[in-house]
Amino acid sequence: MGKKAKKGKGGYDVDGYNKSASRQGDGTGKFKKLFKHHKNSDLQTPVIRKQVEPETAKYFSEIANLFESQGVDVDERSVICGNALEEARGKELELATDYIISHTLQTLLDGCDMDHLCSFLRCCANVFPAIAMDRSGSHVAETGLKSLAKHVQDTEAYTIIEETLRMMCKVIVPNPLDLMCDCYGSHVLRSLLCLCKGVPLDSSEFHGAKPSKVLAERFNFKVSELHGNDSLHLEQGFPDLLKFLVSGMVNCAREDIKTLQVDQYSSLVLQTALKLLAGDDQELLQIIPVLLGCNKQDLVEGNMTFAGETVQLMKETAFSHLMEVILEVAPESLHNKMFTKLFKNSLFELSSDDCGNFVVQALISHARTKDQMELIWEELGLKFEVLLGMRRSGVIASLIAACQRLQTHEYKCCEALATAVGSKNETSKYVVPRILFLDSYFSYGDKSSWNWTGGDKMHVMGSLMLQTIFKFQSEWIQPYILSITSMEAEHVLETVKDARGAHVIEAFLASDASTKQKRRLVVKLRGHFAELAMHPSGSFTVERCFDAGSLSLREAIASELLAVRNELSKTKQGPHLLRRLDIDRYATKPDQWRSRQASKQSAYNEFYVEFGSSESKSQIKKKLLSDASIDALEPEFLNRKKDKDSSLTSTSMLDDTLAEKNKKRKKRKRDTESEDAADSKKVIENAVKNFLSSDVLDKKRRGASKHKLKI
Repeated sequence: MGKKAKKGKGGYDVDGYNKSASRQGDGTGKFKKLFKHHKNSDLQTPVIRKQVEPETAKYFSEIANLFESQGVDVDERSVICGNALEEARGKELELATDYIISHTLQTLLDGCDMDHLCSFLRCCANVFPAIAMDRSGSHVAETGLKSLAKHVQDTEAYTIIEETLRMMCKVIVPNPLDLMCDCYGSHVLRSLLCLCKGVPLDSSEFHGAKPSKVLAERFNFKVSELHGNDSLHLEQGFPDLLKFLVSGMVNCAREDIKTLQVDQYSSLVLQTALKLLAGDDQELLQIIPVLLGCNKQDLVEGNMTFAGETVQLMKETAFSHLMEVILEVAPESLHNKMFTKLFKNSLFELSSDDCGNFVVQALISHARTKDQMELIWEELGLKFEVLLGMRRSGVIASLIAACQRLQTHEYKCCEALATAVGSKNETSKYVVPRILFLDSYFSYGDKSSWNWTGGDKMHVMGSLMLQTIFKFQSEWIQPYILSITSMEAEHVLETVKDARGAHVIEAFLASDASTKQKRRLVVKLRGHFAELAMHPSGSFTVERCFDAGSLSLREAIASELLAVRNELSKTKQGPHLLRRLDIDRYATKPDQWRSRQASKQSAYNEFYVEFGSSESKSQIKKKLLSDASIDALEPEFLNRKKDKDSSLTSTSMLDDTLAEKNKKRKKRKRDTESEDAADSKKVIENAVKNFLSSDVLDKKRRGASKHKLKI
């Protein structure tokens, strides 16, 4: 139930039919709700809400008291709920919209059997929109739909549930505009759409994705779940009803499409509908042109022309959100037409707008070909500095991420961004700091005299841009490498302590930069590793530094962590870090620890030399240098090895590698020879075993997906 009373207002004081509530009294205690939107008033039967009779109110009050007293046996609960719902027959509207009794109805719908539930919903189907648009009734409608969802997997109940939903859809379709544009009704309608699709009714993916999730997909940190709905946990749904409801609503509201385009609640409904239909190109090709205001006659003839005001509509909040989803789910053919006919020569204008720039971000993020990126670059490639000065860093970040994803214009991107935050007369050392503090830099009067602003939070988009930049080849990002390795030691420390900055440091340490350049940065943190390890985000940077460091640097890190081992073990991240760096062995057997580290480094280097290709050595190396990553070699790496020597078998590969290791081990003749041999052998065996396995594991980092957005 979960509803709170608003002081001085009854359950039906807030009119669900329009945003400016309108009530008319006729002197008999009956109230009539007026529709705000309807195409044909003579076809719309007025909905009259009667007052609840005293006897009925008393009956449901007794039912409520009975449940609150906990005096109902579990076996009797369903029977009592069913009997009470039978008493509600013919009075569904007034009971559902009564603030007090609506709570009781929710309890009854949640506890009754499937037959009584469907019976109640079928009886109130004709007034379902009125119930859904009421402040109290919307909760009753939601509860009814959630209760239906519990029975969908029951094959015997499927037919009766489908018939119940069909009755409700047939009532909604002829005049959907009021329901779609209502703050309560739109939420109920979205739940109904989710039920028809077979996805959870409270799914945030379809009731409005979180901003962080959208950013994760936009900047290549997470793959979108919408394409074909392949990764969604779908239950049994009603696909035919979904298509009937969505296409029916859009077609019946075609004449009022301008209202749907700019209304915030109808926009949410349409966004949900499009996401649920993702992958169904046939339906989307019928619906999306209507939402874009395309001429009906042109659609019949197969010629798609966009209304002149469509670009201007993208500057409206509601339509800009809708347009972002359209760009995400649009079929290939339609996507190409929008690129060439709708957006061409309008990208900078939209990028300059508060709402339109988000549409451009979505357009760039969902670009599918290098030709499309060429069109985008022609309009925005020379506008980096202007857009950053207008606080449109999201557009630039999306452009850089798309270039990295499609492997085009990479060098131009790196050069354009570096130029935007500096001048030709300046050295490259200021590039990274200025991007980390984008807003501070561009709001500064004399930019040439801007200095590091300690204490300020680092810029989200600046961090994302740098993380993407460090995925490019080292020859393209030399100004960024020079800049980050030239930072003062105190600035490096401050960067690592900031969660956004820490991710930039980690991205650099995992980049294609040389080992020497990475160690030049790591050494600046010497003396602070214990402090960083105690910090949740800093601990992962310490791990990266350990992987990139020489043996002496690794020992320095281990020594610092040993000093705070007890305190570190009590933190959430501490046990993993201590185990990962083998601090216990370092404390008890330091010589053996050094020998193990040397053996591991040697084994990784040999494996890297044997199987690495010049094309992607940096990508492979960063995996091989990590203990945690040895079990997660990329399948493409396996394919390269197979191409290199298709006759190599797992047995010969293991024998050859171990034989070579044994020869080198004999020359060492160390005191810990036997233990080192076993350890090194285990490393090679595990590497080869996982390398040949087709089932490559993806180990989770930070307790979440590796694709999780880093901000």
